[in-house]
Amino acid sequence: MKTKTWILGGLAVTAGVALLAWAFAPRPLEVETGVADRGPFETVITEEGRTTLRQRFTVSAPLTGRLARITLEAGDTVAAGSVLATLSPTLAPMLDARTQRELTARVAAAQANMQRAGSQAEAARVALVQARSAQQRSAELARQGFVSPIQAENDALAVDAAQKALDAAQQGRVVARHELEVARAALAAVATGADPGPARGFDVRAPVAGRVLRVLQASEGTVALGTPLLELGDLAQLEVVAELLTTDALQAGAGRPVRIEDWGGGPGTLQGRVRLVEPAGFTKVSALGVEEQRVRVHIDLTSPPGDWQTLGDGYRVTVRIVTRQVDDALRVPVSAVFPRPEGGHAVFLVDAGRARLQPVDLAARNETHAWLRGGVDAGAAVIVYPPAALTEGVRVRMRGS
Repeated sequence: MKTKTWILGGLAVTAGVALLAWAFAPRPLEVETGVADRGPFETVITEEGRTTLRQRFTVSAPLTGRLARITLEAGDTVAAGSVLATLSPTLAPMLDARTQRELTARVAAAQANMQRAGSQAEAARVALVQARSAQQRSAELARQGFVSPIQAENDALAVDAAQKALDAAQQGRVVARHELEVARAALAAVATGADPGPARGFDVRAPVAGRVLRVLQASEGTVALGTPLLELGDLAQLEVVAELLTTDALQAGAGRPVRIEDWGGGPGTLQGRVRLVEPAGFTKVSALGVEEQRVRVHIDLTSPPGDWQTLGDGYRVTVRIVTRQVDDALRVPVSAVFPRPEGGHAVFLVDAGRARLQPVDLAARNETHAWLRGGVDAGAAVIVYPPAALTEGVRVRMRGS
């Protein structure tokens, strides 16, 4: 009886020890895994862009006049040389009693000024005759020795001064005559009450063929010289402009392929190519209030025009500029690669149910994959998003297995 009790007690103790050992034994760490494979790899720069025209034409009023209502609307097609708007001379101002008295007084003042200018010219002519007579007498007396040569020279200079005074007086009379004509014309323009009849209008024509983008002055009214009337452009010359950080723009050189997405024309992706990176950058404040140095990149659409004919000027799109392409690259999920404290990068491999730290040579990474030059073989299982508790040799279990 005692032997049986000891045996049962020993078995119970052994079972308890085994149970405690199992309870406190380390469990395999559950991890997510991915697979290293070979395939195409590319790096892209993603940025918002907008469509714009290479050339746009703002048609302005070539002279001051009264604009007839523009019947064209945004989206209308126009041919080169077609009439866009018509300008006619402005109407004369309405005449009131005060204006008539002012203009009449201005005519009288101009007439008086004309008479004064004539009197001044006559006086200058008489002064010139007197100066010439005095100069002749001085010259004769100087030859006889009765006056000094200096007196004869002064009389000759007086003749020159009198001649110039006469020339100025005659020019003043010409100016006074023109001022009289201007005053009379102003009085005649507002004094007549007769209708001069319909004046011939001036047609503003399209400089190029294209479509109307905006009508800036549609209503009838008086416009000044240089007033913008409407904008024209050819939508077949559409391009995309993106504002890239200057550090990214150095990688987006001319000729780089571009994918244009989120343009609203269906699930398809448009193709493009970088045409120009502007040489000058500018400062732009981001939504977070940070000053950034950016530069404009111009992108040509290389897809057939029929694929993007619904696009217009100023539409928002997403551009993905391809900066590097590799057809056959060793790839792992980008979340599997992490930096090592001593330098370089590494991944955790799953080897016989345990985690094994493996240094790798990282070439580049994009949003989904990391391109490795070496370190792992295609088909190897790598741990993605490695937890902080994961170390070399720890037992792991793939999640879901």
